[in-house]
Amino acid sequence: MKLVGRNIVFLMVLVLSATLIFGCGSNKSTSGTVGIPEKDKDYVVKLGYYDCDHMTAACIGKDAGIFEELGLKVNVIGNGKVPEAMAAGQMDVGYVGNTRMMRAFLQGSPIMVVANNHIGGSYYLVASNAISDPQELIGKKLAIGTDPEKNNSSWITMARKLGLPIEGKNYEVFNMADKDKFFALKAGKLDGYTSCDPWGSMAEHEKAGHIIASAVKLSNGEWGECCGFTMNRSFVAEHPELAKKMILAHTKSLEFIYTKPVRSSEIFAANYNVPLEVALMTIYKKTVAEGRTLTWKMDNKYWENQIQYELSVPSMAKAPDIKEFLQPQFLNESGANDFDTFIKEKVDSIFPVGMNYEDWKKKAYELEGKKL
Repeated sequence: MKLVGRNIVFLMVLVLSATLIFGCGSNKSTSGTVGIPEKDKDYVVKLGYYDCDHMTAACIGKDAGIFEELGLKVNVIGNGKVPEAMAAGQMDVGYVGNTRMMRAFLQGSPIMVVANNHIGGSYYLVASNAISDPQELIGKKLAIGTDPEKNNSSWITMARKLGLPIEGKNYEVFNMADKDKFFALKAGKLDGYTSCDPWGSMAEHEKAGHIIASAVKLSNGEWGECCGFTMNRSFVAEHPELAKKMILAHTKSLEFIYTKPVRSSEIFAANYNVPLEVALMTIYKKTVAEGRTLTWKMDNKYWENQIQYELSVPSMAKAPDIKEFLQPQFLNESGANDFDTFIKEKVDSIFPVGMNYEDWKKKAYELEGKKL
């Protein structure tokens, strides 16, 4: 009995020593490189995104340490031509807008949607301060892309809402990056533009212009899809465990945005080079004001709604096969939390939909122990 007792004491000492050396339980969803095959541990995943608020999870995954916590090595590439890069074998994972990704898929790009990213449109029509009536935009310099009646479904929604002609021939049109649109408007070189945030909020914050229309839901009041979390089929086939880890990182990044909005806004501001207040306004819109639009939940109905809308505009001549285009099984196998359950348990009671901006901001700062 004495020997047994000594053995128990010895084992307890070992356990205590191990705890002191390696730490107690971790709140990480997985520890280090567990689950990553040896051949993949040094693989650097190439992740592309655009300077649009819908795709903030890419920056969060990097700067909040989520990729590192999951044992992932990721090269985050801003404003790359993701679908084209995937087709050329130069991109593994990417955040891509709906029309671009569906067109790329139809043209043979090895792109597939493995998780959702953002429902709705959350696109804005920004006009200079000199424009008081939307009709004054006719004939003016607008950065709405060439052939906007074919290539800019959000523009079509907003133009019709305002009673404006949708054809580019009625304006002097330009094709520019969203960030460049803002600076051109501020410099007096443009009269208006369409963009996602932060470039709508930025125009209002800098008093360079004002938002005169928005496209959140489809024109029929239904939810559509804005952009998805996509992967190269070759990457998934050759690195299936890395693919699942990247999907998990994506969902954890979105969780971080909902539960730590101030820190998320700080990361957003640093990566998008905008004031913190603009970043806060943007995160608020994405998570509270417009609903829970940032999501990883795959909903075929929303995709079907979007496809039907794109065909009716028409910004696409043909519909992609959803069964081939959407591949939800990888999300189901990634270990991700259920989105609806996460929102119900972690978000609804703290930041309810409809909460005003000032109350949301005050609550967010209090929860993260930061001073306003």
